[in-house]
Amino acid sequence: MHQNYYFLKQLAPVLHQQLAGKTFIEAFSQEKDEIILVFDTAVNDEALLDPFFIKATLRSNFACLSFPDSFDRARRNSVNLFTDFQKQKVDFVRVYLNERAIQISFEDGKKLVFKLFGNRSNLIALNSEGEATQLFNNKLPADKSITAASLDRNIDQSFEAFVQNNERYEALFPTFGKLVNAYLANKFQHLNTAAEKWAIIQDTLNELSSPPYYLTKIELVPTLSLLPVGEIISEYSDPIEALNGSYLAYIRLSGIEKEKAEMLRVLRKRLTQTDNYLDNTFKKLVELEEATKNDEIGNIIMANLHIIPERTEKIELFDFYRDQPIVVKLKKELTAQKNAEGYYRKSKNEKIELGRLNDSLSARETERQNLAKHLSAIEAIESLRELRSYIKTNGLDQTKVVATPADLFKKVEFMGYTILIGRNAKNNDVLTKQFASKDDLWLHAKDVTGSHVVIKNQPGRNFPALVIERAAELAAFYSKRKNDSLCPVIYTPKKFVRKPKGLPEGAVVVDKENVLMVEAKGE
Repeated sequence: MHQNYYFLKQLAPVLHQQLAGKTFIEAFSQEKDEIILVFDTAVNDEALLDPFFIKATLRSNFACLSFPDSFDRARRNSVNLFTDFQKQKVDFVRVYLNERAIQISFEDGKKLVFKLFGNRSNLIALNSEGEATQLFNNKLPADKSITAASLDRNIDQSFEAFVQNNERYEALFPTFGKLVNAYLANKFQHLNTAAEKWAIIQDTLNELSSPPYYLTKIELVPTLSLLPVGEIISEYSDPIEALNGSYLAYIRLSGIEKEKAEMLRVLRKRLTQTDNYLDNTFKKLVELEEATKNDEIGNIIMANLHIIPERTEKIELFDFYRDQPIVVKLKKELTAQKNAEGYYRKSKNEKIELGRLNDSLSARETERQNLAKHLSAIEAIESLRELRSYIKTNGLDQTKVVATPADLFKKVEFMGYTILIGRNAKNNDVLTKQFASKDDLWLHAKDVTGSHVVIKNQPGRNFPALVIERAAELAAFYSKRKNDSLCPVIYTPKKFVRKPKGLPEGAVVVDKENVLMVEAKGE
């Protein structure tokens, strides 16, 4: 939780006390993902009088601020950065509202922002108008569009908003993070009313808003927490001391601890994903099996041909399978008999989908058992040599694991067809450029940002209209048009989609397209 908003909210005032009135002396980097910022009470090139150092470690797998008492700059392999800020005096330090970012403001109006977004953490320079002018990590080009105004997030965090959001607090408190969410989920287990849950949330907010800060171990990894969870190692009352203690504990991890913790993290994540898949697939299977079957609807229509008027879109008929009335939807341009034939065709696809879901459940259940076995075995290993041998023998080496579509994208099975959905801009590129073949069908909400959606081709078969419509509904749902009553979605064979050099992540050019109007519907 060293990047948690509620911790940064307490860190910012302490940094303000340390930095306000001090002068920015220099910023330099000696390692690829690390930058040192130096502040002092007076501008003196020869000696520092009362220096304050900020060390920002901004790796993709670990990002953290720490505050060494001193730092000796190397004579070689050291580069000056953010030179525009040299000799500028700090005005104030603050945290952005409901965001994991700390701003150091200078008297000339310029700002340095520590954006602490997990594996997308960065240090960003803003000009006096609040626009980004320089990045520490240029591999995060989206940060160039960040402004001071865009980082503050005003969110209605009232009880009324909690109730209106169906008692889902995540949208009201997006900065809680995994640890707090897991803590609340445990507290909510036996609560039924919104008022009881809201009281727990308020109690948790109070805990998050003041010391102590706990250095604890979670899944073998030293973690800074605002809540008393895990294996508590020590407590701190000062946020700077807490960060320094957390940083030192992390970098002192032994080889066995690091590799074991990482492998356990990966296995637990895959186990959770598998459990979610099994749960969702089982629910879908139950819904399909309990729903009125398409062949049964076809039989009901055929038994009532004589009473169905022409050009009827909806009619109530007697369901002799369940001994009750049923409302049947019809296509008005087709005869009753042709409508029945349509339901019989759907029935064939329905049976294929049921078969695939059952096969998928069986395969994933086996996968789950294997993951649980590996998890238990690795937890018991104490030797680094034994750990590496087990990982290699069982093919668990993450550097050699080939990512599958199921790992990278949302996956929906419908009428025997596989529909893949990109999770973000980078994922969209991977889906379209690497996993989609030229004969797959590619979909995207028209004229807005959103997920790339791909229907995998089945050789010798045309894409059924119902499958295209379902994929279009998903493309609309995972787009900026999610809340529109109707959304135009373009669809085309993947061979008509290309990505010229220089386009940003997720952006493509479509040479030929069709458009379908649909309602946005999720999984």
